[in-house]
Amino acid sequence: MKKATTVLALSVALSAFVNQTACVSIPEEGAQPVLGTRVGDWRDEVIYQVLVDRFANGTVNNDFQVRPGALARYQGGDWLGMVEHLDYIESLGVTTLWISPVVKNVETDADVDGYHGYWAQDLTKTNPHFGELADLRQLVAEAHKRKLKVVLDIVTNHMGQAFFYDMNLNGKADIYIGGTGSTSKVERVSEFDPDWDPRGVQAATSLGNAGRAPLIFIQDPSINRVPPQPGILGRLEGYHGFGRILNYDDDQQRLLGDFPGGLKDVNTESPEVREAMVDAYARWVELTDLDGFRIDTVKHVEYEFWEMFAPAVRKRLAALGKKNFLMFGEAFDGNDKLLGSYTQKNRLDSVFYFSQHFQVYRDVYQYANDAEQKGTKQIADLWGERPKNYAAEPQENGVGIPPTKALVNFIDNHDVARFLFFARGNEQEKKASLRNALSLLMTEEGIPCLYYGTEQDFAGGNDPANREVLWDTEFKTTGDTFLHFSKLARIRKSYAALRRGDQSVIFSTTSTKDEPDAGMFAFERTGGDAGNAYALVVANSNGKKEGVTEAGGKAMATSLTAGIVLVDVMDPQKPTFTVGADKTIKVSVPPQSTRILVPQEQVVP
Repeated sequence: MKKATTVLALSVALSAFVNQTACVSIPEEGAQPVLGTRVGDWRDEVIYQVLVDRFANGTVNNDFQVRPGALARYQGGDWLGMVEHLDYIESLGVTTLWISPVVKNVETDADVDGYHGYWAQDLTKTNPHFGELADLRQLVAEAHKRKLKVVLDIVTNHMGQAFFYDMNLNGKADIYIGGTGSTSKVERVSEFDPDWDPRGVQAATSLGNAGRAPLIFIQDPSINRVPPQPGILGRLEGYHGFGRILNYDDDQQRLLGDFPGGLKDVNTESPEVREAMVDAYARWVELTDLDGFRIDTVKHVEYEFWEMFAPAVRKRLAALGKKNFLMFGEAFDGNDKLLGSYTQKNRLDSVFYFSQHFQVYRDVYQYANDAEQKGTKQIADLWGERPKNYAAEPQENGVGIPPTKALVNFIDNHDVARFLFFARGNEQEKKASLRNALSLLMTEEGIPCLYYGTEQDFAGGNDPANREVLWDTEFKTTGDTFLHFSKLARIRKSYAALRRGDQSVIFSTTSTKDEPDAGMFAFERTGGDAGNAYALVVANSNGKKEGVTEAGGKAMATSLTAGIVLVDVMDPQKPTFTVGADKTIKVSVPPQSTRILVPQEQVVP
């Protein structure tokens, strides 16, 4: 009898527990969202790029296999950490978060982890290092409450190192090193990452060539190195199988080759692959209410893919109420014409302005205080190419802004050494040139993008040194660079001309040394969607001396009428400059500084 009573009591208790848990409701922030359009004009936005693993650690519950201080390994950042520090992000003045990929990755390879998110293994599941779906939903929902938008980093070109090429037909992955003696060349062949072969990676035995090497998926659940998902991405016909790229100037290799390091190139020509990519990534928007995609490695995927992918995503999301969904691509290349090609009809809304990264932020600003510095005419020349290289009409059902006016401007990011690493001069001069570069970033036409940690003067070299841990700074908001950027953000928000005005260069120079105009550059922002709002940006990229907008004894010509008084809203002293009778103006600017001049009657209190 006692045994029966005990069993009955346990049964009642278990029933009560089940009923209680059945009534537990998911917090509003973690529930399935209703999609909505949250952006009016993307030119009003300021993007902040975040590597989730490096920003903030919100919970220790997902801190498995963390290696503090080893920047090639997981450090412990997660989505809840970002939620806890949205105040910091708001105080900086940014309005859009670009977060690193959220999908499940190959855990680790050769003592390097997939913390960055670019080694996708399952496009349908979250990366457990960052949290669960409810955590991601909470991040997006909390951001939206603060009028912050969220852009997701996605990859369509490749998956992680999920298979090997069985080149010797022995059924296991081998790394072969051959050659001995002083006159013999040492050869290394890895079946994980063999060299490009236009026939497809070949197999061979002692008897000779054996045709294309079989592709064998790796089965190692301990590091999540298992066949990718969903669907065709877990089958061999989902991949090209030509081996790793050796020559990036060879279009065939660029489009069909694996990324060095064993990242397997996806067969994006396949209709089934295309449908899988659209469905997988549109689903993340449907699940979380994201506002845009930053798309990795777009130059390694054929144009026809983008002409299918982008319209299909736009159509699917618009039907659910999500419009003005931004899609911008990363083509890591200084070729301006190539960059622009991804913005042509039915393709992407925008791309990262990599040509400007090299020709302006490196050659003019980073190389300030050095003989290698280029004159500011190089900026004018690059900007002058924009109407020829980028689409002048908005994409159908896109963000409503032509790519020529919506390029994503950036100084540095996770793929290049930080600005301060290669900046020339002493520490004070380097930081002055960085802040001056930020002034251009926040006043030029397009959408500014700030890489996390720049506001804290991070100075790491190439990957992974440029992927520092932000929480070590204790999220301080009192540094000179932080305050400079937040001030620029306030000014940009206050003056429509700096966000939506058309852009016209009115002064540039080849001078870089002791000439009066050395390092000087000026452009007007007015008209277009800014109406009569006006701003004149005058920059001095010379780190040694004050400069003036005068060349050959002639002052800078403007589009303004005589007598207009301009006020520098960047300078706390609010100095003024008056347009002369001949519509010219002579503006002096201290070294490594920028003036933002607006008509006196348009100054915001």
